Amino acid sequence: MYGQHPLADTRRIVHAMLTDQVAHFAPRLYIKLTGQTGRGASQESAQQIADYFRHCFDEYFQVLGIEPGQICSYLAGKRILEYGPGDVPGVALLMIAHGASSVVCVDRFPMVSISGLNAEVLGHLMEGLDGEAKARAASCFLKQGDPASGLCEQRIRYLVKPGGLSGLSNAADLIVSRAVLEHVNDLHATFADMRSALCETGVAIHQVDLKSHGLHRSNPLDFLTWPEHWWSWMYGHKGMPNRWRVNRYREALQENSLRTLLLKPTALAEQRDIEDVRPYLAEPFRAVSDSDLSWLGFWLVCDKTTQAQGE
Repeated sequence: MYGQHPLADTRRIVHAMLTDQVAHFAPRLYIKLTGQTGRGASQESAQQIADYFRHCFDEYFQVLGIEPGQICSYLAGKRILEYGPGDVPGVALLMIAHGASSVVCVDRFPMVSISGLNAEVLGHLMEGLDGEAKARAASCFLKQGDPASGLCEQRIRYLVKPGGLSGLSNAADLIVSRAVLEHVNDLHATFADMRSALCETGVAIHQVDLKSHGLHRSNPLDFLTWPEHWWSWMYGHKGMPNRWRVNRYREALQENSLRTLLLKPTALAEQRDIEDVRPYLAEPFRAVSDSDLSWLGFWLVCDKTTQAQGE
């Protein structure tokens, strides 16, 4: 818990604040030094990364209730917006391969790099396709079928924007993200951007990871004990977890007139961990119910509505 080990807290504060300044003033250098990919820190082969993207793609449609044989007809002609694609537009490639007309990928950091291992990943994804799907995937590059030639913007457009906001209006039939929303600086602004980008019949699906991303000590919730000012100074420019719990997401949905179609936890904290951390929680989390504190991740599916509806 914050405050129980002052010397360790001080060392962590100094180190984190210094590295946060690197992320603020030299984001490309920070990405290079930390090796961030958007998929965690483990070493992976090109095949493993390709399999990860296939899993992500398949899971979106499992959660949406769309059978494998219906994915192509569902995606046909659709415009996709993906928040936080990481360093490889693997999901975007699979969306195009299965019928989407275009994908816009938006991020707050310049992470995408189509060279070396990442080009090999995209090659593996294409090798797993046949016929029309393979031809569509090949059309995503400036030189047909050659990832190293760069992205064809008519198919996949990559944007780096302040706050990771797309700035689009009525431009997306489907919006997706995986382990992204928990990193955004301004949750309300992100949901407002999402609503603006969605067309009237559009749907958004997000997997959100509310865990500490390695920033807790002994209790999986003890990263919620750091005062807000310290957390902001230590991690405000690194894309680290914003720490908001599921109640804040419900509020953002309602404030932006987005209708909740599905809100389902993917992992829950132990009651003992909640009870142990409760007396030490930072001010923003003290009024959060035990039930909402227990959510360590969730799936969210939502769409536009003229009047937000409750759970």
